[in-house]
Amino acid sequence: MANDNKTRFIEIFKSSVTRPGSDRLLDYLENKCDFFTAPASTRFHCAYEGGLCEHSLNVYDCLKSYLETDRAKTTFGLEFSEESVAIVSLLHDVCKTNTYRVSQRNVKNDETGKWEKVPYYDYNDTLPYGHGEKSVYIVSGFMRLTRDEAMAIRWHMGFSGTEDQKLVGNALRMYPLAMALMIADCEASSFVEERKDRK
Repeated sequence: MANDNKTRFIEIFKSSVTRPGSDRLLDYLENKCDFFTAPASTRFHCAYEGGLCEHSLNVYDCLKSYLETDRAKTTFGLEFSEESVAIVSLLHDVCKTNTYRVSQRNVKNDETGKWEKVPYYDYNDTLPYGHGEKSVYIVSGFMRLTRDEAMAIRWHMGFSGTEDQKLVGNALRMYPLAMALMIADCEASSFVEERKDRK
């Protein structure tokens, strides 16, 4: 499944993102960081190897689907390019690369009553630059983002972050792509991936 996700991610990225520097960014994702093997979280959504890539694709699918609704078209009154949709959805969490490491902890086995070492992901951020802003910083090191794209990636966490609520609200009102990405990210992590985890 992880290899299928990687293949699909690369296909979407190569066919949709063509601006200068995109090839260097893809090389970074493939060869210089753990984007395709990292989890999306330590214990919540997609907390397993390859989860970050899977989550990014889920957000892409949710964003594409949401933007095709009459409600979104009426609310925003504008359309976003396929390139912008791919960039913000596939790269919104690139800040999570190289931040998770596998560690061991002792857990009591309920059946045997014995303690066993089990692997888990430990969070170890070596570039503490924030969340959305860190993704913008990393991507901008390879290719230029439009203001709408940068704002969407920066504010994709919406009101679940620690920022001033008025600032978040203003950003989401001023930049509709940020609002749309926030909705897609919430749908993917809270519903699409929750259903998969329960199976």
